[in-house]
Amino acid sequence: MSAVQDQVVSSLGYDRGSNHIAFDLNESLYSLDAIYGASYLFVDRCFVYLSRPQPEIVRVRLTARGAETPEGLDALAGEFGNQLLAQVLRLRLAQSTARIREYYTAASLRAAASAPSIDDLLAELESEEFSEDPLEIMVPWEEKHGPQDAGEAKKEGK
Repeated sequence: MSAVQDQVVSSLGYDRGSNHIAFDLNESLYSLDAIYGASYLFVDRCFVYLSRPQPEIVRVRLTARGAETPEGLDALAGEFGNQLLAQVLRLRLAQSTARIREYYTAASLRAAASAPSIDDLLAELESEEFSEDPLEIMVPWEEKHGPQDAGEAKKEGK
């Protein structure tokens, strides 16, 4: 088979060779970041080659690492198309929610900057009056229960 006969053009818009598939993607539809993101997800399964045959067009060629059937290549092309759409959606969501993320980041940084220091918290504790002590926590043991007798001291000191 010659190289021309070996090349098949799919109805889904990709070229299929004996061990590879290739897409020509228009950057007005798919941003370069989306193309990179989708391509990156396939580097563990196949060799990924990116080229620019003409302005605003990116050619993505996915070459199988081993022998691959035409059905397997078609499945690979479908998966790449799905991942490409997922990357486009992820980037659009990131752009549309960027202001919200920036707001929450700034608010959390402001809150962290205005948080009192340890010295401020300790000074506040020292300035508080503990006039009420219903559980008598601040009363020394001897005042509460009397002096400890010698018999108890021997039991504890065994």
